[in-house]
Order: sequence, then structure tokens, then C-alpha cells
Amino acid sequence: MSLPFHGPTAGILVIGEEILSAKVEEQNARYLVRELRGLGVAVRRIDVIPDEIDEIAEAVRGMSSRYDHVFTSGGVGPTHDDLTMVAVAKAFGLRPARNPELESKIRSAMGPALHERDLRMADIPDGARLLYGPDGDRSRWPVVTVRNVYLLPGVPEIFRRKFEMVRELFRAGPILTRAVYSRESEAVIAATLDAVVAEFPGVAVGSYPRLDVAEYKVKITVDGRDAALVERATTRIVEGLGSAVVRTE
Repeated sequence: MSLPFHGPTAGILVIGEEILSAKVEEQNARYLVRELRGLGVAVRRIDVIPDEIDEIAEAVRGMSSRYDHVFTSGGVGPTHDDLTMVAVAKAFGLRPARNPELESKIRSAMGPALHERDLRMADIPDGARLLYGPDGDRSRWPVVTVRNVYLLPGVPEIFRRKFEMVRELFRAGPILTRAVYSRESEAVIAATLDAVVAEFPGVAVGSYPRLDVAEYKVKITVDGRDAALVERATTRIVEGLGSAVVRTE
């Protein structure tokens, strides 16, 4: 289902057998969802897929056509299972090519420790852009971008550092949120929520039950870009639930 309010959207593609096999705990998608929401970008899909060229290419192609921004996590190193660059090239009918600027950076950074295999990280889809962020500081490592797809590494610390460098490129109007906490169950409050959803098509209403807290049973959220609309929808929920309301925030 599409969002009831307009604004930029994003898909996140997490790539790696280590995630699917639970050898490594996934952290990047969780981080990126929070960051993008704070910038006003709504994440609409998160996929976790193996290190397989055809699967990556298909997923990238599909997300790129559906969402304004696509972020990949993982598969951009020098080893045999780092296939993201090749797969993204295939997704758009491009060929991998050695980028002179990246090659120069790798040679300079590695110095005498350079291994020929390290230069694989300079092989990117032909025509890809190198983003250094709004300030254009070329002393940093760029983010490789193909069309609306941003290729980020899987190591969480490096992933975050790379995204921080370009994050302001994605800033849009804020997504506003109000929350209402109910002491009654979802079945009891469902009719009220149905009525609010029908009355306010310009907001998104969420209902999230909790079984591990004594204070409330359901957290209800109201999201939107129009502050007045979000406030009116929240007021309707509070009025409809009456004494079931524990608190709002």
C-alpha cells in the first residue's frame, strides 16, 4: 500500500550471506531507516538477499523503478563474494570499468601494502558518479552512485561514515508523528481507528500492540506531512477512545 501523503521514498537492499545465515547481525538498515525518516524520506521496502549477481541485479532494477532513492549495503570489497558493483552494472545494462580516480585513491591510501586485488574496489559500473557530499571534499572516499542507487559498504562503522557524508542530499519536508497510548486492546479500538482512517486519508495511522508493558496495550501512531491534519486526526482518536487513552505524545 502506498503512503497516503506525498514525499520522497526509499528502498534498502541488504546484501550478504552473512546476514541470512546470522553470522553477522544486521545494523545498517535499522540505522538508515531512522536517518532517512529524520530527513523526511519514507522507507517503503527492505530486502535482504544473498551474494548472487542475478538476484542483486533484479532487486536493484525493481527498487530503482519504484522508489526515489535506493541504498545498497554490502558486497563492495575485494573478495570473491563482493559482487554488488558487477550486479548493479548488470541491472542497468552497463559494464564494470576501472575508475581512474578511485584507483588513484586506493594506490595512495594503501602505499606499499597495496595488493592487486585491492584494485577491484575501483571497478565500478561505467558512467557511475562519485559523490563527495554537498561540500565536495575530495579528500574523503566517495559514495558510488548509479542513477538513483547509492552503493554503501556493509561494515556498519564505514556505512554510517559514508552516509553521513551525503545525508543532506536527501533532506525533504519532515514527516510528523503523534502517538496515542491505549489501555484497551486492538479489537476494542479498531472501529475508532477505522473511522479516523476513512476521515483523514492524508495521514497514516498505525496500531502496535504490546504485551510486555503494564501501562498500555496498544501504541497508535499518526504520521503525515501536514501538521494541522496530523493534529486533527490525533484529536479524533483521543475523542473516540475516551477513557481508554493512557497518554499522548
